[in-house]
Amino acid sequence: MVEHRFLKQLVCHQCGATKPVPVACPSCGVEGRMAPVGPGVERLAEEVAERFPEAKVAILSSDLFGSARALKAQIESIAAGGAEIIIGTQIVAKGHNFPLLTLVGVIDADLGLQGSDLRAAERTFQLMRQVAGRAGRTGERRGLALLQTYQPEHPVIRSILGGDEEAFWRAEAAERRASGVPPYGRMAGIILSGPEVQPVFDFGAELARRDGPLQRIGAQVWGPAPAPIARVRGRHRVRLLVKADKQAPIQAALAEWVAQLKPPANLRIAIDIDPQSFL
Repeated sequence: MVEHRFLKQLVCHQCGATKPVPVACPSCGVEGRMAPVGPGVERLAEEVAERFPEAKVAILSSDLFGSARALKAQIESIAAGGAEIIIGTQIVAKGHNFPLLTLVGVIDADLGLQGSDLRAAERTFQLMRQVAGRAGRTGERRGLALLQTYQPEHPVIRSILGGDEEAFWRAEAAERRASGVPPYGRMAGIILSGPEVQPVFDFGAELARRDGPLQRIGAQVWGPAPAPIARVRGRHRVRLLVKADKQAPIQAALAEWVAQLKPPANLRIAIDIDPQSFL
């Protein structure tokens, strides 16, 4: 769960569940030793207030506004000069025009590159380009963008620093072509979920063993394995991945493959062709 410090709540961003921030460790019971991890906007706001006590600070996060109208009003106020320092989530990069903004800083710029998402580099590159473009857009003042990274030699970071967008897309396309993944191949993500983890894994393992319909079209299946988000609303999530050539009839093969087994009543199957998210 994610700490929302201003609300004094822990919030699950997958199902919306909330609970108070615990005073004592739920594992050992020791009080007063819980420490939040990660550069959330509220923690950054506290640091900014300490370092720049006289500055007018605005926080942009959809979690902090009760309606789209309130968020829009805050954005308009900032654009009119109502803030000297803006602290925001990715929403800051989404096409807003702040004509007085000349300095942009991105905390943990390479955070989105971690994990197993096929499109992680693509998404990070687009986001960094967008947010860096917020600085000095009017052309009247020179803008500066600073990216904090632990991987300064990563192709995404180098492409952003060098301003060579085409080089990034060429490298990304070559890597995907060599791996045979979208758009040069087909993939499917299968998420199995249920209230007990072992039956879900057992069903996934049996599916993986009965991969004849997939083999007939030259497809491969990986898994089962815990999904990156392994539990939502009390349901355990297990993932399988299927990879096939671009011209392979993957939908028909998947339908035949899954139809071999009847899942238990409390087990759900979700199939996503060429998934946008691998969570």
